[in-house]
Amino acid sequence: MPRRAPKKPAPGVNLSSHFSILGELPELLEPASLFLNDNPVELEVGSGKGLFLVTSSSVHQNTNFLGIEIAAGYARMAAGRLAIAGMPNARVIHGDAQRLVQTMLPDNCLHAIHVYFPDPWWKARHRKRRVLCRPFLEHAGRVLIADGRLHVWTDVEEYYSEAMMTAHQTGLFSEPQKETAPPAEHDLDYRTHFERRTRLAGKPIWRAVLRRRTVEI
Repeated sequence: MPRRAPKKPAPGVNLSSHFSILGELPELLEPASLFLNDNPVELEVGSGKGLFLVTSSSVHQNTNFLGIEIAAGYARMAAGRLAIAGMPNARVIHGDAQRLVQTMLPDNCLHAIHVYFPDPWWKARHRKRRVLCRPFLEHAGRVLIADGRLHVWTDVEEYYSEAMMTAHQTGLFSEPQKETAPPAEHDLDYRTHFERRTRLAGKPIWRAVLRRRTVEI
């Protein structure tokens, strides 16, 4: 199903503290430099409408949340929601997550990476575009601190199995542990909008959290 056109931030909403363009950031980016504190930083790949960023930054105010979204309209929409909510510990980058993780982030700079419902790129000729590929997972292991977490959720079992196998082959992560979602108590009590749509449709979701090994095998 194609994504709906994102809503533009309301006129007058200042995005400067919550929005960046990847190409305008330093080639070597220390993510903590984007925030006004030294708290741990967690990265969400594919922020969409920003539900995870808004909710998590509100609940965990001593953690900084950085999202990256390749669609400019959705990146601005998420940033607008953060600006309206007044969350100083969250912001969004518009750009390619592969470039950010593989070439711009230094070692051991993130406490967690969140990848929720990535595009499965169904056609065989498009599989190389999947974000949970070997190079991404190797660099995810590089930029995570020891015992840092990689959260993966998808509604595509084949993609989940392939990603878990590839993560195992890197030797950088512990065996995946199943992650559970608590019952939703209200309409937006979900980690992402896509999770909400999938759960309300009664479709299965495969969830795992992998820990960055403290010693590589």
